[in-house]
Amino acid sequence: MRQVVITKYGSPDVFDVRELPTPSPGEGEVRIQVRAAGVNFADVLARLGLYPDAPKPPMVVGYEVAGYIDAKGPGVTALFEGDRVMALTRFGGYADTVVVPARQAFTCPSELCDAEAAAAPVNYLTAALALYRMAALAPAETVLVHNAGGGVGVAATQLARLRRATVIGTASAFKHDALRSFGVDHVIDYRHADVAAEVRRITHGRGVDVILDPIGGRSFLASYRLLAPLGRLVMFGLSSAAPGERRSLWRAMRAWIATPRFDPLSLINRNRGVFGLHLGHLWEERRQLAPLMEMLLSELRGGRLTPVVARTFPLERAGDAHRFIQSRCNIGKVVLTT
Repeated sequence: MRQVVITKYGSPDVFDVRELPTPSPGEGEVRIQVRAAGVNFADVLARLGLYPDAPKPPMVVGYEVAGYIDAKGPGVTALFEGDRVMALTRFGGYADTVVVPARQAFTCPSELCDAEAAAAPVNYLTAALALYRMAALAPAETVLVHNAGGGVGVAATQLARLRRATVIGTASAFKHDALRSFGVDHVIDYRHADVAAEVRRITHGRGVDVILDPIGGRSFLASYRLLAPLGRLVMFGLSSAAPGERRSLWRAMRAWIATPRFDPLSLINRNRGVFGLHLGHLWEERRQLAPLMEMLLSELRGGRLTPVVARTFPLERAGDAHRFIQSRCNIGKVVLTT
């Protein structure tokens, strides 16, 4: 089997393709011949040494894949060899073969190509947990989605539209036409506009009901201040810690220092809620994740959700995929193909 290995912390040049013996599935596991693997910003943070959960180098990152089951271990009864699946991997996804617990593999909707299937699990689960479970988004509410052009941002827009919510999205100007076509009602160029002033103008000074913020640092506090009464902020990333291709502990520390600590009395007095979301720490919560995943699969089969793939790269060009993400040029998901 082939794996793309991060040999040390650093720039996208640290990837190396290596050959390893093909693993065999154990009790309750399936082996998947990977056709496509999703790339997430958490992978970038791991490459830079800024993701505490990641293994130490040499390591293989990657949270999600799509492909075909070619072997299964004892005790697997619901999946079979030849089944086309999408799966959550929790590292190890940058490979042409993976072994995962059968409970983390799901029959892939036939309507999706391999790249679209690999683009779905992490982004849509994250967005669904944020909007539907934590924020309990209701019809006619207003959602502010930061980084609306990213994979989670596009997924969140689609899910918010299913709840008939109004969507405000922040993104670079060249992404605005695409985001409007996805259903974003109001797009703000965060590079040149005063985001807070624009949000207040759009909401007539009231603020927004739900905010999804993957940026971190000072952005968390700015987002909190834009919440309407009974508003909910969901924080799920720290992309401000990695503005460049190379590792900078100083920049990461600046982002961390700028991260606010929320005062319980302020939350009470202002009738606001603040949530933190880390999908990677929910792997064992199948009872919580399974109903959401089944709902997402149903919506994907029905065409009411459509993964947007910004660009695909061959597996051996994982470094170029990371460069593309860090250039902030992607509209939708970046995917590796085998």
